[in-house]
Order: sequence, then structure tokens, then C-alpha cells
Amino acid sequence: MDWLLIPFEVSFVQRALLAGVLVSVVCALVGTWVVLRGMAFIGDAMSHGMLPGVAIASLIGVNPLLGAALSAGVMALGVTALGRSRRLSQDTTIGLLFVGMLAAGVIIVSHSQSFAVDLTGFLFGDVLAVGPADLRILGITLAVVALVSLLGFRSFAALTFDARKAHTLGLRPGWANGVLLALVTLTIVASFRVVGTLLVFGLLIAPAAAATFWARRITTIMLLAALLGVLATVAGLLVSWHWGTAAGASIAATSVLLFFASALLSVARRRFLDPTTEIER
Repeated sequence: MDWLLIPFEVSFVQRALLAGVLVSVVCALVGTWVVLRGMAFIGDAMSHGMLPGVAIASLIGVNPLLGAALSAGVMALGVTALGRSRRLSQDTTIGLLFVGMLAAGVIIVSHSQSFAVDLTGFLFGDVLAVGPADLRILGITLAVVALVSLLGFRSFAALTFDARKAHTLGLRPGWANGVLLALVTLTIVASFRVVGTLLVFGLLIAPAAAATFWARRITTIMLLAALLGVLATVAGLLVSWHWGTAAGASIAATSVLLFFASALLSVARRRFLDPTTEIER
């Protein structure tokens, strides 16, 4: 059992574990809606669309979180504005913004002498270098996301299953969609500096998608997604410690492997039990 416990006796691994747990819970709350509403592409575009803001902030010596927030805000406004066009599908507008913002960020960062390091840090973060300030930010983010998710649960559920009915019931689906987009933005911005956009997106999508194979109720999917995210964090940190791999990438890869394992087990289960899989509110 020493191989399992010894890594977590080290202080920086303990902080990395706590950060991973916080990110896992935040991503479970937000990622469930992202998966059920088919917003995965928007989440990916949002996470990589922050690069120009982060790059500019780093070059001028401003806190990268501020640059990330501004860049993500521009991305969110662009998605909302272009999404109203009837000539272009939402996927097309998101794809254009995604490529444009990412290309702009790479061009800006390429003027820095530490191009490779900056870009690697942006994608993978440094979960093993998490400090108390980073944990406080993640804790505040979790509190905000949990509160908004609780208050907006009915509107989010109605928007997910029947937007027209939500409008009829006066639940303001447009407002609910904007709040969800804001939650995705907040989750990515608050977490990327610690764990990188790759890990955030992995924990945002994979655990929630895996949970849908085993749960029908939204709240149960959120709980299972959080547990799977924590499991991926623990397993990824163990792999990183013993095999010397990048911690953030190991956690992200583990979360994706858990999804495929869940999918395969679900297929095997259906052959024997054939349960219903419709998601309930």
C-alpha cells in the first residue's frame, strides 16, 4: 500500500489533490449541463479562445487571469452575437471564432522568447505548483458555481429538455443559456492557470459523459461525474509520481480512459439487462 499512500504524504501533492478535487466538483456541476445540452464544442472553443488575452497579459506584465477573463468574455459575446445569424450554423460561428482567437494568441505568444514554455503552461498548467491563493480562487469558484446551479436548476433543466416549453413557463431560456455560458467561462478561467485548459476541458466533459451511462437523474449524473473526476485526479497523480509523467496530462488522460471504460461496461450491461437510458430531470 506504500505506493498508494507515499505520494500524498508530500505537501505539494496534497495541494495538487485538493485542487483536483475542487476542479472535479466544479466541472461536474457545469459539465453535466455542457454534455446534456451538447455544448462540448463551445467549451473547447472557450478554453482555447483565452490564449490571446493570456498572451497579452503575460507580455505586458498583467495578471493572466484578467487577460483570460477578458478574452473569454470577448469569445462569449462573439458566440452570442454571431449565433443570432440565420445564415450560419452555431457550429460554424464557434469554429471560426475558435480558430481566429487561437491563431491570434499563437501569433502574439510567438513574439515572446519563451513561446514553447508559455504555450505548454497554458495547455497543461502546473497542478503540482498549486499554492494557497490558487486554492482560494478555486474554492470561491466552487461556491459561486454551486449557488448559481442551485438557483437556476429549474431553468437549466427546462432549457435542456424543451426550450419552447421553458419560454411558455416564463423561465427565460435565453437568460438561462447566457448564465450557463457564463458558468462555463468562469470554470475555465478560474482553473486554467492551475491545471491548464486541457485538464479543465477533460474534466468538464469526460466524467459527466461517463456518468450518463449509469444515471438517469441530473443530480445523480453530477454526483457520479464528481466522483469520477476525483478518481481520475487520484489515479493521474499516482501515475505522474511513479512514472514521471506530466501530472495535468495524466489526469486528463485518465478521465478520458474512464469514459471509454464506462462506455464499454455500459454496452456489456445492455446486452444482459437492456435498461432504459433516458435522462430524467
